[in-house]
Amino acid sequence: MKLMLESLIKQWFNSEILSYISQEFRNAIYECRIERLNTMMNKITMETFSFFDMSGKEPEKFYHGFTLGLIVDLKGRYQIESNRESGYGRYDVMLFPLHSQDPGIVIEFKSLAADEGEKDLSDTLASALNQIADRNYVAALEARGIPHDRIYAYGFAFRGKDVLIGGGRL
Repeated sequence: MKLMLESLIKQWFNSEILSYISQEFRNAIYECRIERLNTMMNKITMETFSFFDMSGKEPEKFYHGFTLGLIVDLKGRYQIESNRESGYGRYDVMLFPLHSQDPGIVIEFKSLAADEGEKDLSDTLASALNQIADRNYVAALEARGIPHDRIYAYGFAFRGKDVLIGGGRL
């Protein structure tokens, strides 16, 4: 899976641009720079992706895989896990810090669900962040001794090529 994602991402960007984008995105993730994450992801989607890239029954998988590809180089700083159980459900992405100064991170991806009453991406973002809290996804981080105040929760909400990222410290 990792090799497939790396190959796909390298097709989208040349290696110099990819290295810069990946580093900036990774820094924004563990520094909790929400505005920067939004700027970068929306720029990438508008300039690079096709609407068809994220179409289908489960468009979350596209953003999930792409984001994993951007953060895979954090493996020396984090243990990165995807689609594992924690609390009362299954999170999308969890980053377990390998160094005590780094925050623990949980990410949830959500596609706008108009049939569930979501009117815009802010509703979808709220749904993603509520899911993290309601299902206690941070339980796995806390079980490893990560204090609650050193955990960041991010929601990635999207509709087609439009993305809204939010969250921060719990």
